Amino acid sequence: MKGPVYGLEERNQPMGYVLETKDLTKKYGSKIAVNKVNMHIPEGRIYGLIGRNGAGKTTVMRMISGLSRPTDGDYSLFGQTGAQRGRLLRQVGVLIESPGIYPKFSAQENLRIKCIALGVDARTEIPRLLEAVGLEGVDSKKGAGSFSLGMRQRLGIALAMVGAPRLLILDEPINGLDPQGIVEMREILVRLREEQGISIMISSHILEELDKVADLYGVIHEGNLLDEFSAEQLHLRSGKYVKIRTDNPSAAMEVLAKMNIPAQRMEERGCIRVSGNLDQTAAISRELVNAGIGLEEIFLRSLSLEDYYLRMTGGERDV
Repeated sequence: MKGPVYGLEERNQPMGYVLETKDLTKKYGSKIAVNKVNMHIPEGRIYGLIGRNGAGKTTVMRMISGLSRPTDGDYSLFGQTGAQRGRLLRQVGVLIESPGIYPKFSAQENLRIKCIALGVDARTEIPRLLEAVGLEGVDSKKGAGSFSLGMRQRLGIALAMVGAPRLLILDEPINGLDPQGIVEMREILVRLREEQGISIMISSHILEELDKVADLYGVIHEGNLLDEFSAEQLHLRSGKYVKIRTDNPSAAMEVLAKMNIPAQRMEERGCIRVSGNLDQTAAISRELVNAGIGLEEIFLRSLSLEDYYLRMTGGERDV
């Protein structure tokens, strides 16, 4: 299986793939949920799988974690396929949808059950895992059912880490968390990668947060993997543009058209993007003001991950 050019070789980064898929496909009757996905996750990276709800993110994760059988195609774990891959599934930690937690049992008891099931020494494993996810001070008599959502998500990650997996697969781990919980979850994921060398695949539709934690990305849309790219490649591809916020974007678009300046309406209310023509910011401001259009702000910026994703999936409206 041949992978994409992430641009990592130039920085002498290891290019061994912990996960690689080839034409991975899942059908439900005549409906194609995932269509010939070719995905590549290098060792020691945080890979963000981006897509709307229903795009196929969870279906892909269920297949590569052994929870669902592909209709067609194949995948490798740590370079192995077939029976060898099956044995390596123990080195993959999975948190898909809601954590499988026994609500009447404490965090320690939940972890002890998982340790026993996997034949892991609970005496050393439980303290290590609780510390890794920031639950070391949790009451050993408190049932997990009374935990906050953020605490349950942390416990879910700890359960996925039993047995020291080399790859974590996390489906929407920040979904529903409050702002503080999101920050704490982000810190946990980065720490796991940096301190323990764990490779992480994380799906999310909250792109602002994914942009802060992942260094590689895959975009899935309507079951198709449209592209894979690194954070560095995102910045190179996206380029710079002028963002205009006005109280009358339709009139502003007419002014820009008269100036022969190509522009696009953005998803954000009242906003317009002008690519190229970066040296005409002052002239644009002057013409908009002369036309009596309320100009709230105009500034130069680079595309965010969300902007790039919307452009790729047709999320912007050309006017």
